[in-house]
Amino acid sequence: MESSVSLINREVIMKKIAVCFISTCLVSTSVFAEKTTLKIAVQTSGTLDWELSVLPESPNFKIETQPVATSEAAKIALQSGAVNIIVSDFLFVSQSRNTGTDFTFYPYSNTSGALVVAANSPIQNVKDLVGKRVGIAGGELDKNWLLLQAVGKKENLDLNKSIEKTFGAPPLINEQLKNKRVDAILTHWHFAAQLELQGYKQLLDGKGLQQNLGISDNVPTLGYVFKESWANSHKTELKAFFAATSEAKNRLCDDVELWKKATLKMDNASAILRQRYCDGRVNSWNAENQKAAQKLYSVLFSLNPRVGNSENLATGTFWAVE
Repeated sequence: MESSVSLINREVIMKKIAVCFISTCLVSTSVFAEKTTLKIAVQTSGTLDWELSVLPESPNFKIETQPVATSEAAKIALQSGAVNIIVSDFLFVSQSRNTGTDFTFYPYSNTSGALVVAANSPIQNVKDLVGKRVGIAGGELDKNWLLLQAVGKKENLDLNKSIEKTFGAPPLINEQLKNKRVDAILTHWHFAAQLELQGYKQLLDGKGLQQNLGISDNVPTLGYVFKESWANSHKTELKAFFAATSEAKNRLCDDVELWKKATLKMDNASAILRQRYCDGRVNSWNAENQKAAQKLYSVLFSLNPRVGNSENLATGTFWAVE
């Protein structure tokens, strides 16, 4: 029979083991609890879906996606708090901040829209658009349409009055060109790339339009948009997310097989589409780029004050990472 001292010692040892086991469990639980969920709105026809499908795993965050049909639906999801992050442009952010929200912007892509015509079209430049039918993806405040008007204004053309305009969703606008109901279209870059694959010709892209206006620095008009207050309390997770998406872009551009797998949902995910996508990688985001963004905004505001409530971008439009 064991002595009472031995029994006491065994009881003490068992308690210590139990405490140690419980504390280990608590530590493990706390590690998992610290992995923040980033709720992201993803357009079914957008490129973000490709990147998230090859995103490297991170100890800092996990992703929860919410499919949305349009960019407007994404904005509503962000405004309602249903998601933390969407992809939109800095014009929307500046407008929102002027109405009291604290949305802010971090660059996502340099790639924007393009002006496309049939391969045998007589349209060779912006002047040739006068008197023609032009399909425009988006609405009156679409940034590419405003840019095109600005380029026309430099050549003493009022494109708003001198062309026949048709506005609509990108797939509809593409069909208008294919069916010869319009002579040219201004559409989103990946819809333009699909048309190029079918023999259509790209005359100008968003970068070309900006350069025509004397803006040489890259201005990524598309970016991640989120609440500043939320971002400032999740800096570690957001930095890790941005680094991971940058790595995902590079992986898609470096690995053809991975690209094919990630873009299975999209018909005709061609080499042209891949090249346009890879050209849009953001390699710098500094004070000079942000000054160029302000210059671009000023041009757009001069054409249509409805793009914002002021001649200047709202303070805080661009997220201060540090």
